[in-house]
Formats: sequence, structure tokens, C-alpha cells
Amino acid sequence: MPVPLRRSAPLCALLALLTSCAWGGADDGESGLPAAPVGVTAAAGSATSVHLMWNAVSSGAGVHGYEVYRGTTKVQDVPGSQHMVDVTRLRPATPYVFSVRARDTEGRLGPPSREVRATTPAAMAADRSAPTRPGELRGRTAGSRAVELTWGASADDRDVVSYDIYQGDTKIHSVGGDQTVAVVTGLRPGTRYAFTVRARDAADNLSPAGDSVRLTTPGRDDGRGTAPTDFRATTRRDADGAYYLGLAWVPPETDGVVTEYQVHLDGRAATSLVFGGTPPRGRVTYSFYLGRETGESHRVRIRARLPDGTWGGLSAERTVTTGPAGDG
Repeated sequence: MPVPLRRSAPLCALLALLTSCAWGGADDGESGLPAAPVGVTAAAGSATSVHLMWNAVSSGAGVHGYEVYRGTTKVQDVPGSQHMVDVTRLRPATPYVFSVRARDTEGRLGPPSREVRATTPAAMAADRSAPTRPGELRGRTAGSRAVELTWGASADDRDVVSYDIYQGDTKIHSVGGDQTVAVVTGLRPGTRYAFTVRARDAADNLSPAGDSVRLTTPGRDDGRGTAPTDFRATTRRDADGAYYLGLAWVPPETDGVVTEYQVHLDGRAATSLVFGGTPPRGRVTYSFYLGRETGESHRVRIRARLPDGTWGGLSAERTVTTGPAGDG
């Protein structure tokens, strides 16, 4: 998922902030611990929820996840590939204080972020009417890794509390109900994206999605920086005579954890694998059924779905043959 900037502001100020924060937390010295998350914001999403966002944190050991605190109480664990969360089951018309801490893959917890505050609006009794769909959505690229989106305000019988921005089917950002502009960052150069916006009221009623806008970031991305590395492929035969393809690779370097891969066999997508729980950060292995014929040759590559929702570059291609000389 992309790392969105947390506030709506003049575009030049937003880009200046991007340059200064460089996507991560402050350096935590020589302790080796993850840095404190920066860019943390909190905004009420409804009478019972608050939407938190922050910038990705870099760590020598890699960031495994984030812990979200309401005051001194931990209320949410978030995977390292995500930098936003909706804290729910809150009380209407109540002020809250939140902070975020990063945990690395060795289990070490970094210092807390600065505290941010948000107040939930009052609940609206028997409100079952959703806001109208947002007006015309427009967008423009803001460099090779960011886009600026603007849209027409929605109407509601009470009040619009927030707008949710979607990339495809995934919610990636949220702004207050009085804002109709957002900047989404952490994108890839030379990549096509589709965005939509939905409005939300205090009772958590969600509007239909407005029109989609498609934008292509400028620049070029040859995929080499986002491809799995040290890719190896072999075949093996089980006791029943069936052949299996064995794969091993190192995940690409990203600002989050990769949970999905796609295997290409002989130039076409053959299968996908999705890791639940804790995805591996070191060397990954996987195998699947090929068939029973000896002497068949196959070309195989693999690619990862990146945190921004797009597919990364394809790995180096390996050739394997079923039988005694099956290494690729």
C-alpha cells in the first residue's frame, strides 16, 4: 500500500515536506532500534472511529509491524506493509490521544511517535441515509511518485465527516469532511493507477464511489529495483512419479512486507501465492505440481505485488527440465 502524505496543503509545501522527511522516521542513533514514526495524523472517520496514518519507518533489521496506542493502551497491531489504520469502537463526542511505535523483525520495539489528538463527532440517532457520491474527481501527477486528487463535495442530511480515497478496491487514505483535496505519495514512476473517492457520515454510512480517475506517473521504471533477487528453480520427483517445481528467492526491498507473489511459467502467469500471518522477510521457498512427463523444459520467473498495490518487476528467468538434470 502507498505511503500517503497526511495533510491537505498547498502542493509546494507538501512536496517540500516529502523532501525533508525522506519517507521514514528520525535516526535513532546507534541503538539499532526502529525509529519513532513521523508524519502521524489522526482524523475522526465517524462518531465511533478515528483514522490514523504515518510514514513508513526504516530499520536495519526490517520493520515487522506497528503498535497503535490510545493513551497508554495498545489498541491495534498493524503489519509492517501498512501505514494506516481505523481505530474503531470509540465513544461519540470524545477526545482521544494516539501514538504509534514500530517493531522490527527481531521483536525490538522502537520509541513512540509524537502524540496526536482527534475528537469523534456526536452520534446521530437513527441515521440510515448515506451521503451522496462525491462530485467529479480530477487528478494530476506531482512528480514521478505522487498524485494530487480533487473532487466535488458530497451532501448529507447531517454532515460529511470524512472522505475515503481508494486505489482500486483498497482504501489508502482518508481526509476530513471539510476537505476535498488529497495528495497520495509513495507511488512508482511510469505506473498507471486508478483512484476513487467515497464520503462517510458520523453514523458510518458510506456513499457510493464517485467517478474513477486514472493517472500515469511520469518517468521510467524498468522493474529491476522491485524484482525478487537470487532466484533459483529446480525440479524434483516424488515417490509416485510426479514432478514438482521448487522455487527460492529473496523478496524485493520495499517500505513494507510483501505478502503476494505471481509465478510465470513459459511466459504466462501460472499461479499466485499469498502469505497469511507473518510473511517471510528472508529467503522464500515454494513448490507446486508440474506433471508426470520426463524431459519437459519450462521457463520460470516470479514477481511480487508491492505495498502500493502494483506488480513489481519480474525476476531473472530460469529454465528447468523434468528429469535427472532439473536444476535451473
